Amino acid sequence: MDSLIRDIIIEAAGPDDLAPLHALIEGAYRGDGARRGWTHEADLIDGQRTDTETLAAIIDDARQHILVVRNDDAIIGCVALTDKGDGTCYLGMLTVAPDLQAAGLGRQLIEAGERHVAASFGARRIEMTVIAQRAELIAWYERRGYHRTGERRPFPYGDPRIGTPRSDALDFIVLERDLG
Repeated sequence: MDSLIRDIIIEAAGPDDLAPLHALIEGAYRGDGARRGWTHEADLIDGQRTDTETLAAIIDDARQHILVVRNDDAIIGCVALTDKGDGTCYLGMLTVAPDLQAAGLGRQLIEAGERHVAASFGARRIEMTVIAQRAELIAWYERRGYHRTGERRPFPYGDPRIGTPRSDALDFIVLERDLG
């Protein structure tokens, strides 16, 4: 596996990246193929994770960026970053191709994202939300220095852009990290 990801490039996504970016995200979060990795939501939510219009809006917005990981010109990972103001940024849509999960790319993307928001937005703090039922994913983020704030946020039921939940008991735990 290491030989597959030795020469990576992490850079900002552009408009030409929309189709492969969308395919990566859908393949890592939803459907049977996502189950090859450990970070999927396929057992919790059916349907799409995002759409190309949403991704295009992020890329076009100066207060939002998507970083992608490229290996031999293929996009194998991404992370979305949003400037929320007051020195706070939101990290979301952390995605690694299912067959490459557990190879360190997620950690590299988080670190690149943290450096990026500090340099681009002057961020001093970064936050994220994780579906509360994803205990193993929350623990993974905690090992990377994120901690629970005690805040919970509702799941956006009825939003067709994010799929159909299999449960009516989903909500998000808020995690944060000071960038110091």
